[in-house]
Amino acid sequence: MTLLIKGMVCNRCTYVLEQELTALGYEVLDIKLGQVIIKDTADFSQKLGTIKTMLKGIGLELMYDKNQKTINRIKELVEKGITLQLQSGTPTKFTTLISGKLHKNYDTLSALFSSVEGITLEKYIIHRKIEKVKDLLVHTEMSLTEIAHVLGYSSQAYLSNQLKKHTGFTSSYFKQVKQEHGEAVTMQMDEAQPPH
Repeated sequence: MTLLIKGMVCNRCTYVLEQELTALGYEVLDIKLGQVIIKDTADFSQKLGTIKTMLKGIGLELMYDKNQKTINRIKELVEKGITLQLQSGTPTKFTTLISGKLHKNYDTLSALFSSVEGITLEKYIIHRKIEKVKDLLVHTEMSLTEIAHVLGYSSQAYLSNQLKKHTGFTSSYFKQVKQEHGEAVTMQMDEAQPPH
């Protein structure tokens, strides 16, 4: 996510800002005068007040334009759409959801998203869905077939190909991670119990 910062005039500003954002828990990907790129977090909108307060404390100001607000709203709607799919098992039509909630043409919103984020909205949606697939494989008992069904994929095979393409790993790898994680937790619990 790109933040435009008003009042940055020297390299010391970039150094201080990077330290402050890191202290708030953000990963700074790039920083230069007037602009900082941080790794996206799901709770960015909730922490916006904290960022504004921090900036004010160091003599800077967030230039949070309406385009950035729209981008953040699109991201929230993508997450909402994925959650709705999981709950209902009915595929979400993201074009309808996003354009309907923002009352703007989807193509216009998609073009704005691409220009600001450097990735197409379609690719972003795929990326977020694949992240959800990984999460479900590692943290639930759902099979890839069940996940494909609830997330609206045409088949388990198609989802399997998408997972491999975007992560480099198959679903069995993520199930193995789950198994190893579970064994590690069991071992920790065993070690924590006092001897009889």
